[in-house]
Amino acid sequence: MESSRPTLPNLKPSFAEQALSRVAGAPLIEGNSVRLLQDARENYPAWLAAVRAAKHHVHFETFIFHEDEVGQEFADVFMEKAREGVRVRMIYDWLGCLGNASWGLWKRLRAAGVETRAYNPPRLESPLGWLSRDHRKMLSVDAEVGFVAGLCIGKAWVGDPERNVVPWRDTGVELRGPAVAEIERAFGQMWASIGSPIPIEEQLAGPSLEEAGSTNVRIVASLPATAWMIRTDQLVAALAQKRLWLADAYYAGTPSYVQALRSAAMDDVDVRLLVPNSTDIPVLRPLSRSGYRTLLEAGVRVFEWNGPMMHAKTAVADGHWARVGSTNLNLLSWLGNCELDVIIEDESFAGEMEAAYLEDLTNSTEIVLDRRHKVRVSREGPTRRRNRPGSARRAAAGAVRLSNAIGAAITSRRVLEPVEAKVAIWCSLLLLAIAVLFAVFPRVLIYPLVLLLVWIALGLFYRGYRLYRKKKRHRGE
Repeated sequence: MESSRPTLPNLKPSFAEQALSRVAGAPLIEGNSVRLLQDARENYPAWLAAVRAAKHHVHFETFIFHEDEVGQEFADVFMEKAREGVRVRMIYDWLGCLGNASWGLWKRLRAAGVETRAYNPPRLESPLGWLSRDHRKMLSVDAEVGFVAGLCIGKAWVGDPERNVVPWRDTGVELRGPAVAEIERAFGQMWASIGSPIPIEEQLAGPSLEEAGSTNVRIVASLPATAWMIRTDQLVAALAQKRLWLADAYYAGTPSYVQALRSAAMDDVDVRLLVPNSTDIPVLRPLSRSGYRTLLEAGVRVFEWNGPMMHAKTAVADGHWARVGSTNLNLLSWLGNCELDVIIEDESFAGEMEAAYLEDLTNSTEIVLDRRHKVRVSREGPTRRRNRPGSARRAAAGAVRLSNAIGAAITSRRVLEPVEAKVAIWCSLLLLAIAVLFAVFPRVLIYPLVLLLVWIALGLFYRGYRLYRKKKRHRGE
């Protein structure tokens, strides 16, 4: 009996390209060379070599910079180039580096001539500004070579062979050609949002960007609330006709994206999702698994990485389209953060990505539904697990899942799954305890609320005052 499910139309390439350009806010750039870089063993040496060869400028942007052996090596190279007269600029996320790098590190970098700026530190005029983070990971050198990746700077990505600590799994790309100008433009936009912009004469002083290959790419520089990548991810899920293979560090798909994956799988697209298996918050484990059920029921194959951490954020579709960058499949990345991703439309590169993905699956365990439709690990293939602590951002993704479960229970917008029973009970007890605490000690709630309202009021007044002063200056000119 033939399937009655609707099939996707055979869209013309021009139509799909135009749609991707619109939803991603990124035009197709021709004439580039792209090199796939796996893990720190390939990314870090390429980054350091490019910086050491710099003659004009180095632009570096990261979410986390650990002050360990790896971080010190990068810092030393940055300071060495700055002393040689190379303009070295570095953007780091204030919250991401909090507790990972000391004030002394930034002081030493600045003393050596490295220009550093922190993204979004606490400010009087922005009480809730900390919710937006700079989650990008990029490096560009002399407008000739650019790197975009999921890797931050730290020993976790390198591992420790002497102690049998396996490095984190991650992916990046090296680009040469006209696309590097877009990477530098994205950095310049972020640099200007924090302080004075890069002088225009310096921007024009770089070498002209000639074609370096035949690969077409898009540079998607997401900003908070632009929704460029979530629209792109949903469109690709709709356009995929044969395969859609995803790897993500902190998956917490929205209902609309989950439905996009389900629809693709039910239309006979081979949809696979590779995620980490470890978490540093045990209560989130059943909640993470609960999100698998709706995917598995539709035919999406879910795999958990057996190593300490799968940190890559990649996608490859139909052996032609691929994405590598910093955006995770969750609302924090899609709507709240500054992210940077490279979309590559090239069969050769996509083939490399698919080969790497299949290799990753050999170190992963598939999650399946048993006869009673319970989520469990497959008995086939490797099942050995290493329960090592994950990143704090996995907790943030878990919080999104938690809010989804609570919201579903309160609004009845979907049926809760049996695996969510423990989560629902514990959340109800926690909320009840908080309610009792506030009833007995109302000041525990009132004082923080008063402080928050005062902070917001002062922030609004400060911004209003600055705008008023600016308006008066314009009138006086």
